Amino acid sequence: MSGFFGPRDDHSEPWFRMGRIEVTTVVLVILIAVLSGLAWVALPSLPSHLLYTPEAVASGEAWRLLTWPFANDLGLGTVITLALFWYFGTDLERLIGRTRMVWLLLGMWASFTAAYTLVALVAGSGRGLFGLGSIEFLLLLLWIAEYPRRPFFFNIPAWVIGAILVAVQVFGLLAERDMSGLLSLLFSFVLVAIVARAVGLLGEYSWIPGRMVRGRPVAARAPRIPRPSARQASRHASDRERLDALLDQINAGGLNSLTESQRRELLKLRDRLRRQ
Repeated sequence: MSGFFGPRDDHSEPWFRMGRIEVTTVVLVILIAVLSGLAWVALPSLPSHLLYTPEAVASGEAWRLLTWPFANDLGLGTVITLALFWYFGTDLERLIGRTRMVWLLLGMWASFTAAYTLVALVAGSGRGLFGLGSIEFLLLLLWIAEYPRRPFFFNIPAWVIGAILVAVQVFGLLAERDMSGLLSLLFSFVLVAIVARAVGLLGEYSWIPGRMVRGRPVAARAPRIPRPSARQASRHASDRERLDALLDQINAGGLNSLTESQRRELLKLRDRLRRQ
């Protein structure tokens, strides 16, 4: 389901709220990244003290293992990265829940760090790890792998866009003769796929090693609904079923497949479910 229109269950509720902002796992990461970008304005050399290389850690700067995703500036590239991270990350968080999203992001951080370190020890260190760009790139690929046939730009299937993005990345590294970067990227692909399957994603790819759990967290036993609330609960379930039907239509034919009345109905259902 779309991260914008998808209904929310109890497991994807925000951790807390800041006014009207719902601070989910993805939003919390973005807020920290924005703060690091603002700090860069005051201290332009800050990203160079946050990025990760094995040599810097070996010299005693162990904090770089944790800080490299937040070695960001406030350039246009960072803004685009954060926007994509929010959109596709929010969609995946709605699917697996806020807690598993934490484990997914931690697993991605650990995967990139381990892959880069191993390749650097064998083939030599490159430019280092810095910023959310690499994590956002694989997060987008995970979304595409989860919804390979969903219409993307100009109704192109998502898997085609994913193949193009991977090809551009690989050929770019080959053109730069950056074999360390290429090996690190490919190794990261493998590790992140295993992590993603462990938290409930990539369920259709049984050839990926690792234990796969359900895509959505198992809900706790539902409490007994008082009789006065039964009618409201029934309407709530009916609204969800109708919303799912409209979203399935979007998945099959894109947003343009909806009539004007169906679009209005979609917005009404979304707003009504959010208030309940």
